Amino acid sequence: MLPVRGRDGRAGRPARILGTRTAWTPVGDGEFFCPGCGGDRNYQRLTGHRRFVVLGVPVLPRGETAPVVECAACSRHFGTDALDHPTTTRFSAMLRDAVHTVALAVLTAGGTCSRSALESAVGTVRAAGFDDCTEDQLNALVEALASDTGRSYDQSCGAGLAIELHEALDPLAAHLAPVGRESILLQGARIALADGPYTPAERDVLTTVGAALTICSDDVSRLLAAAARTPS
Repeated sequence: MLPVRGRDGRAGRPARILGTRTAWTPVGDGEFFCPGCGGDRNYQRLTGHRRFVVLGVPVLPRGETAPVVECAACSRHFGTDALDHPTTTRFSAMLRDAVHTVALAVLTAGGTCSRSALESAVGTVRAAGFDDCTEDQLNALVEALASDTGRSYDQSCGAGLAIELHEALDPLAAHLAPVGRESILLQGARIALADGPYTPAERDVLTTVGAALTICSDDVSRLLAAAARTPS
């Protein structure tokens, strides 16, 4: 590097003779959860081309860089894997839908919806974000599911029900802390216990819920046993 002299002749900051510069090109945009800001932000997806520079002048291409995501608020760059994290709005919807699916699965596994189980399920679903949920709505959904001949209810967790649980819970599990995953399982357990001890079908559904939430089988058994010992 060579020294750069100011108007008074004194040496200033050295100028870089050789180096590389990246030219970024926007190729997409959207909304994401910014790891730097810690909240939902707009972003631009950028591709970059490196160039060899001499005295600040680009002279030779040096190839492409990996694509990045640039936050519109903090201007920081992140790998495109940052887009895998759901936005706060999307995460809330995923959590709400997961709790709703678990509640329906547990009610359906019981075969008939007792008043106490319905009341417990409605309270759980409302707390998750479905403020206008009613007992009649849940009961109607359970009856509709039970009448679907492609599913097997009031028995072991049928393939159709297991698929629905995994579809609702698998995408969510990776973004939940252990205590969050356990909380969803325990909410289902409290619904099952509202009208008495677990039935084999309810326990089977809850075991499937635990597996979809990546809770090991020993921990699932421990949590279900602890919930059964806890007064409602």
